Amino acid sequence: MPEEIEVPTEHLHEHMHEAAEESRSVWISRVAVSSAILAVLAAITALLASHHSDEAILEQMKATDQWSYYQAKSIKLAVLQNDLDSRKDDGKPVLPERSKKVGEYQKDMQDIQDKGQELEDSSEAHMQHHVWYARGVTAFQIAIAIGAISVLAKRPKLWLLSLAIGGVGAAGLLMGLVA
Repeated sequence: MPEEIEVPTEHLHEHMHEAAEESRSVWISRVAVSSAILAVLAAITALLASHHSDEAILEQMKATDQWSYYQAKSIKLAVLQNDLDSRKDDGKPVLPERSKKVGEYQKDMQDIQDKGQELEDSSEAHMQHHVWYARGVTAFQIAIAIGAISVLAKRPKLWLLSLAIGGVGAAGLLMGLVA
């Protein structure tokens, strides 16, 4: 009876299978670590987006208060100006402190207007930061999802796409910091 010949490729096949399992395990570990990093960046970016959104709303509310105050001063000025004009028309004397009050109202109104505009500008700046951060969060979330799909579908190229989209999220984070 002939002796069974051991084919050297059998060991090679087993070795290749073990190496493939090990490399798949390493790849999955890399996907997991990169997804964890993306998740941390997404959390930080979401926190910054929320902060700037809140600040934009607060600044806009303060600006609205300033414009209401401006309107109140404007009404007081109109009433005072009407009173002064009426006194002049009737030939009655105008008290100097009343005329001085007109100038004070006008100065106050300019200051209020400047403050209101400053608050509106600040609100808009916060909103610009928020928009960049929100875009970054969205990209990070998509990247994490694609990373998970790459593992489930066993498609390493999807993981590379995940990393690229994570790069877009990082760009959103950086733009939010410098905008």
